[in-house]
Amino acid sequence: EEDSLSPFIRLQEKKKEAKLMQKALEVKKEEFKQRMKAVARRWRDLHAQEAELKTHMEESLRIVKEDDKMRVQALKKATEKREKKVQKEFELLRAKRELEVLRNKHEKLHNKVQKYSIFKKYLEDVVKISQFEDIQEVISRYKTLLRVHRDLKESQERHKEMSEQARVLLDQYTAEKEAEILRYKNKLVELQQRSDQAKEDVQFWETCWAGIQKTSTTKTLELGTIRMAILNLFQ
Repeated sequence: EEDSLSPFIRLQEKKKEAKLMQKALEVKKEEFKQRMKAVARRWRDLHAQEAELKTHMEESLRIVKEDDKMRVQALKKATEKREKKVQKEFELLRAKRELEVLRNKHEKLHNKVQKYSIFKKYLEDVVKISQFEDIQEVISRYKTLLRVHRDLKESQERHKEMSEQARVLLDQYTAEKEAEILRYKNKLVELQQRSDQAKEDVQFWETCWAGIQKTSTTKTLELGTIRMAILNLFQ
């Protein structure tokens, strides 16, 4: 749908451009027409001025022997008029070129309109078999779907970026916790070793204590026997 509607949208835009160019062309034509009229009037004026100049030059040639200054002024005036005439001809040529450029643009736009006209027929058929009332509604619906698609794409990109950030944070957290677990394991091993050592020490001192108690009992019996012997001797 996007591939088929995009050319038609461009067709609509090109039609608008063609209309604008047509209006601009008409304005240019009117301006050119007015300028042509002005040039024609100017041309007639130039012819009249040329005839006047010719008469003036003849009069100047008659007077040239009497006054060189008047001859120079007349030549200067004639030169200025010729320059103005050349300038007008140049402006006329430029206007013709501009008109030709506008005609070429108009022809290109017309060709594009003809090229994309098939999409208009396609959209007309779509309107006939769908719930849409006109082509503009189809285009509006298409633009809405494009906006929704673009928003969804941006949302997906944002979620993807957030997921990537969350994954990075999770990896960092996991690494920190793994390091912490490793420290606790090492500490647990150390405590286990200390516990085993303490058990060995307890067993050793319990053995020593049992020996001390046994020795103490023996000494107590010996002391009692001695005391009894001393008592008997005394009696």
